[in-house]
Formats: sequence, C-alpha cells, structure tokens
Amino acid sequence: MSGSLNKVMLIGNLGADPEIRRLNSGDPVVNMRIATSETWRDANGDRQERTEWHSVVIFNENLAKVAEQYLKKGMKVFLEGKHQTRKWQDQHGADRYSTEVVLQKSRGELVMLGQNGSGRPPGPTGQDDYGTQSGRDRSETRGAGAVGGGSRELDDEIPF
Repeated sequence: MSGSLNKVMLIGNLGADPEIRRLNSGDPVVNMRIATSETWRDANGDRQERTEWHSVVIFNENLAKVAEQYLKKGMKVFLEGKHQTRKWQDQHGADRYSTEVVLQKSRGELVMLGQNGSGRPPGPTGQDDYGTQSGRDRSETRGAGAVGGGSRELDDEIPF
C-alpha cells in the first residue's frame, strides 16, 4: 500500500539483561523487554502511572554486539524499528501471536541513554564514572555503523 509507514520509536528502560542467541546460520538474535511509563494526575490530584512492556528483537549484527556487550537491566535506551506480528504454535499446536518491535539486519537504531540524564551509559558501578567532559552527549549506534560516546576511555573500549 502506497503512503503507509511502519516505524516505532521508544525511549524506555530494559526490564532484564538482553538475551542473545544464535540462528543456525550463526547470525545473532537479541531479545529484550523495554518498559515505557507515563504519569499523570487524576481528577483528585493523585499521581497515576501506567507502564507498557514492549518486546524487542534485534537481527542487526552490529546492534546485537552492542546490546550483548553494553546493555544491562535498568538502562535507558532509545530504539527505532518496525512493528511486526508473528504467528507460531505452542506445544499443544494452538496458534499464538507475538507482536514485537523488530530491528532488521540493515535497519534500526539503538541509542544507549545515560541513567543520570548525562547522555552517557552508566559505568560498572551503575553511576556515570566516565568523566564529565564530553564532545558527544550520547553513545549511539545506527544501522550498520556506530558512533562512540563520552570519553577517550569509552571510545577505546567500544570495538567500532
């Protein structure tokens, strides 16, 4: 259909460490869950919150490497992919459906956002210990390439 668009952009937190597996071809596949939340005040002035969980599948080899090496439970990420529903059968032969955000081999974007709002991923202690001076505000990975992040130390550790 001409004039349609299938594009999903999310900013949220990882609910668990990414799960990495390999296809028979050796290509990596990453599965992860992202939580997005919205808050508002109801008519009584009480704070309300709603959290949505999104299943994400990464088929892009470069993004899979980044997810495997750097993403951890609780990290804030931005991602961009396509909304897809797949059909499968459970152990009893019943049809099941899964709706996922998919980052394809040649498409998709994944950006690690700092948990402290600095734009840099947290250090090994969960805090931003990469230093405070940066020419870039975020570590980002797009499609088949990537741009390093917050400091010389971080740039030396990222293999792209």
